[in-house]
Amino acid sequence: MLRRPAWQVFRQFVRHDSDAAGTLVLERSMNRVQLLGRVGQDPIMRQVEGRNPVTIFSLATNEMWRTGESEVNQGGDISQKTTWHRISVFRPGLRDVTYQYVKKGARIFVEGKIDYGEYTDKNNVRRQATTIIADNVIFLSDSGMKEKV
Repeated sequence: MLRRPAWQVFRQFVRHDSDAAGTLVLERSMNRVQLLGRVGQDPIMRQVEGRNPVTIFSLATNEMWRTGESEVNQGGDISQKTTWHRISVFRPGLRDVTYQYVKKGARIFVEGKIDYGEYTDKNNVRRQATTIIADNVIFLSDSGMKEKV
């Protein structure tokens, strides 16, 4: 259920012209990601000196399509592409629960924002990395999840 009509929400993200010259017009923008997939590795927790710890894991999403014959006739081959995403969880409560309960093979839903960064690897080569900063993680199945003792 929407709390406000969709047009009111949309207006927040659209630039409005001002009648007065020289008036600063602020624009809003959006950086949101929603992923549904399977965990590729058990999460690890890292902590760099002077910074908060972070839980990191990979998530696989699949895209499937038919090739060849018309899709109406159900003919042709089915092709699949798997995309891997690096997920980082910084929020203290969510970070700890994710580290403790998410396991390889678990089906989860992740909401967050996309972040681009650079780092230098051990061979002194500059690399680019794309990371999803998770705001919310929803556990969808027990598949692959094992309880830690």
